[in-house]
Amino acid sequence: RLRDHGFTTSTWGYWNIRCSLLVHADRFAGELRVLDADPRIQRLHLVTHSMGGIIARAALDRFRPRKLGRFVMLAPPNRGSFVATAAASTVGRVLKPVAELSTSDTSLVNSLPMPDGVEIGVIAAEFDALVAEASTRPDAPHEHVTLPTWHTGLLFRRETADLTAAFLASGRFPAQFAPGGETE
Repeated sequence: RLRDHGFTTSTWGYWNIRCSLLVHADRFAGELRVLDADPRIQRLHLVTHSMGGIIARAALDRFRPRKLGRFVMLAPPNRGSFVATAAASTVGRVLKPVAELSTSDTSLVNSLPMPDGVEIGVIAAEFDALVAEASTRPDAPHEHVTLPTWHTGLLFRRETADLTAAFLASGRFPAQFAPGGETE
């Protein structure tokens, strides 16, 4: 749907949920290097969903593209996930990201720096059973909106694409979606 707004898109994914988020971050940082070196690309925006936002944060800590534009995170567990916290004691050793995404102050997600000097937009899901709305809010200046959907539902809503495109274009969400000045 971002293509409908004139953006050229590329997808990157992680297929192994057993290895550390930092392993994925190293791979993504390598991809960012390739994209940053591509002369056809003038500006490189990032749009992530859930754990992908944390991987992107870690990747940006390793490599900062010269062409980096804006960063939109959909339902990111920026302060951890209560589901990960509950599951960490049982599956955290086998599925490393579970422990890394816990709400513990010492977890990886809560130890990672937020990228500075980047305009950040966060879209949370009101009925998210995996990431509480409060946990989506990064400890950095950002724009924030919440849509009436669930965690994965964000990916299928036209509003999500429209809001993402608006933020990528201007660095702000439209005022009607951010009542009361949701810039933090």
